[in-house]
Amino acid sequence: MKYRSLGRTGWKVSEISFGAWAIGGSWGQQDDKESMTTLHRAIDLGINFIDTADVYGDGRSERLVAQLKRERSEEIYVATKAGRRLSPHTAEGYNEKNLTEFVERSLKNLGTDCLDLLQLHCPPWEAYYRPEVFEALDRLMAAGKIRHYGVSVEKVEEALKAIEYPNVQSVQIIFNMFRNRPSELFFSEAKKRQIGILARVPLASGLLSGKLKRDTSFESDDHRQFNQKGQAFDRGETFSGVDFETGLQAVEELRALVPPGATLAQWALRWILMFDAVTCAIPGARRPQQVEENARAADLPPLTKSELDAVQKIYDQRVRPLVHHRW
Repeated sequence: MKYRSLGRTGWKVSEISFGAWAIGGSWGQQDDKESMTTLHRAIDLGINFIDTADVYGDGRSERLVAQLKRERSEEIYVATKAGRRLSPHTAEGYNEKNLTEFVERSLKNLGTDCLDLLQLHCPPWEAYYRPEVFEALDRLMAAGKIRHYGVSVEKVEEALKAIEYPNVQSVQIIFNMFRNRPSELFFSEAKKRQIGILARVPLASGLLSGKLKRDTSFESDDHRQFNQKGQAFDRGETFSGVDFETGLQAVEELRALVPPGATLAQWALRWILMFDAVTCAIPGARRPQQVEENARAADLPPLTKSELDAVQKIYDQRVRPLVHHRW
């Protein structure tokens, strides 16, 4: 495993890290025993950064991560998120009282007295124009409740606004072969400010694994079944906003480019790591073999210019009209 600096935190985190949404909820049925085996395998492979949230299984994911930390001696950095417990989910809800309550709940779930990294969980765009939101985070940091804070965003414009606040250390944003707009402007601005970038949804909800087919069925509690058109939350969270049929067509074209010895999923993760502004990709995994496959992506050789150009061509022809200016 290779490691990169996360913003100005002083942390060196694994290029391939661990996204813990899938072991919490909204991806069909989970087995906690298998989830723990998967988490332990991730640490065995050198992964040292885990991204979770208080709403993943209503704290289930955080509690599993807490168990992992009790059972391991290695340094493990844990990022969690706050805000999506709000109902209604409004910018006004991102106030000091609510944020403090969310932090206290995550501290309990994670079994710690200080959160490593707290991220605002895709708040409404108006929240980024409320300095008092970030002042509240500053006070939580001063009180010793959080070490660092950042944001998870839906749109590039939100990311650009967020990094205007001096204590924002990281931005989590969807970035993959089907969503490459962040690389155009945001990455260079983030590098200027030494902002860590967490590339989430790196495999486009499994599309870029190459394992989904037209007749693939999803469980009723899997967001790929109930949120394809944004019925439950932002459409861009499911398949990166690409309609399923178009995504499958693009995947077939990408599959033809994958070099021997690699899977499409590994190659898609290695593509993300070609961008030096990115700190890490955070693919999810529910089984040990999945995390093993993900981790091996860091060992693949760099993509050639011709390969990068070919990926860009597929994006431009098939995907760009659907997603580029939406997010």
